[in-house]
Amino acid sequence: MPSAQKPSTGPFNPRRFDALRFAQAAATLDGELPLADLKRLAPDLQAPLAPDARVYWSARGEWRDGPTGSGPQPWLHLQVRAVVPLACQRCLGAVDTELLVDRWFRFVADEAAAEAQDDDAEEDLLALEPRPDLFEVIEDELIMALPLVPMHEACPETPAALQGAAAPAEAAAPERPNPFAALQQLKGRKPGDGS
Repeated sequence: MPSAQKPSTGPFNPRRFDALRFAQAAATLDGELPLADLKRLAPDLQAPLAPDARVYWSARGEWRDGPTGSGPQPWLHLQVRAVVPLACQRCLGAVDTELLVDRWFRFVADEAAAEAQDDDAEEDLLALEPRPDLFEVIEDELIMALPLVPMHEACPETPAALQGAAAPAEAAAPERPNPFAALQQLKGRKPGDGS
C-alpha cells in the first residue's frame, strides 16, 4: 500500500478508467483519497471524521486467461485500505475499524455481457464500456467490506451522556405489582376459609 501521496495516475484517468489499455500495458496506479469524499459511504460512518482520514489504494492491470476457452482478457487487481469510525453496537461509541480490500476483477465488453455472465463467474466482473470510475469501484468495495456488527474488543466505560440518560428512566419507573401475588394469597388460604 502506498504512503501518503498524490495519485500517480500517469496517462490513465481513474475517473474514466481505460481498463483495456491499462491491462495491455500491465500498468499500475496507486494513491489516496480523502475519506470525506466518499459520500455514499458517509452515512455508515460515525461523525465527525478526522480531517486527515484517508483511503489508500493500488491497482494493477494484467492481460490473462479468462474462463475456460475464452482466451486472454483484461483483469484488474485492486487493493484498498482505510480505517473508518463506525458506531460500536454495544456502547454506541466510535470504534476505529480497518477495512481491507484485495480483489480481482475481469473486464467484459459492456454491462449486458457482465449481467449475462455474472451468475456463472466466480470472479467479479466489470464492464469496459461505459468506462468505469475507479474511485466509485473503490467506494463500492469499501461499503461491501463494512462489518455487519462493528464492536470494540473491550468497550470503554459507558459514556457519561448514556449514564445520565439511563439514570432518570430507572428512577422514574414505578414498581410494578407482581402478577403472581394474588396466586400466592390464594395458595395460603385453607379450604372452607370464608375470608
